[in-house]
Amino acid sequence: MRSPISIVRRCLGRSIEADIPISNQVKAALDSAFLATYGLMYLGGGWLLDRIGTRRGFIVIMIFWSLACASHGLAGGVLALAASRLLLGFGEGGGFPAATRAVAEWFPVRDRATAMGIINAGTAVGAVIAPPLIALILTHGHWMGLSSWRWVFFITGAIGIVWVAGWWWSYRTPDVSFDQKAEHVPVEAVPSLRALLARREVAGIVGAKFLSDAAWYFYLFWLPKYLFEAHAFDLKQAASIGWIPYAASGVGSLAGGYLSSRLLRSGLSVNAARKIAMGISVALMPFVMLVPFAASVGLVIFIFSLAFFGQQSWSTLVMTLPTDLVPRGALGRLAGLVGLGGAFGGIAMGQAAGWMLDAGLGYGPVLTVAASLHVIAFVLVCIAIPRIGPLDFSRKAFT
Repeated sequence: MRSPISIVRRCLGRSIEADIPISNQVKAALDSAFLATYGLMYLGGGWLLDRIGTRRGFIVIMIFWSLACASHGLAGGVLALAASRLLLGFGEGGGFPAATRAVAEWFPVRDRATAMGIINAGTAVGAVIAPPLIALILTHGHWMGLSSWRWVFFITGAIGIVWVAGWWWSYRTPDVSFDQKAEHVPVEAVPSLRALLARREVAGIVGAKFLSDAAWYFYLFWLPKYLFEAHAFDLKQAASIGWIPYAASGVGSLAGGYLSSRLLRSGLSVNAARKIAMGISVALMPFVMLVPFAASVGLVIFIFSLAFFGQQSWSTLVMTLPTDLVPRGALGRLAGLVGLGGAFGGIAMGQAAGWMLDAGLGYGPVLTVAASLHVIAFVLVCIAIPRIGPLDFSRKAFT
């Protein structure tokens, strides 16, 4: 679901900076441009999917995303690059709401976390594959007189179009989803956006996503830059070991979903199974504050691998929660609200990081803040959602 161009961001960034100079604060602004429209489209994409369905909605979203990705290769300056980032955010924001709907359509409650974990692990597959491929393009892709970094975006966009064809051919929406079979939810019983926003459970999960994704987007956008600046990484190292934390994130996606589903099958309630798995995931995150004291690149990679494992295990479970709380007709909207909170958390953290680094404060304080955010988010979930289960909406709240 996430663009593979962010995986070797600093490698790619150095190539782009040869044509378009970018400071820390400009970089933060470009990241924010993407996250702003990404978050808004999370909500807009959720609304679109609720209206036209998972299959058609995902096709529209991915075609737009692929074209927006390719447009980066045409950028001639910072403003054009910012415009491409804005468009990419619009295209990418509908991905996880679509995945959440697909999971609810095809899987019962006991299997949803595992299914979401497999989907979330797909981001790690792209992350593992991307570094060597992007390095190869950056090294050899000087075709048609264009800079090699431009071909990274052109090729990625083309891959997206191929994916659209595969989705159109393979995906079909079942006539009756598992949430309707198991919970006997009538099609018309769909809570409005206003009704969703009125619930503290919704506010809690959105707030938790705001906090945890603030840390996650900082890791995604700034880890490569940190490795280049603090540990003198080069393109070869990035391609050879830079993929390891992202591989760990894929394992975390599968582990979190598997653990939650296994606990459910052992007889625990949905509430206990989800929260136990979430708590274990969160326990791995504070180790990041030790990174500034790590003496070797290997230890830094190990600590970030723990954090990436924990984050994606957590993310799988958080993105499963909407399927536990609301009927299918409201899943797009709730998943959109959750994603919106996460994107704006990423904006807040990115802007703070850019300012702190340009002010000469270094990575230590930023990493300390990032290491604590998942713990706070978990406490918020426990307070706001005392019992994870289907929410009871009054009839007057239905659309």
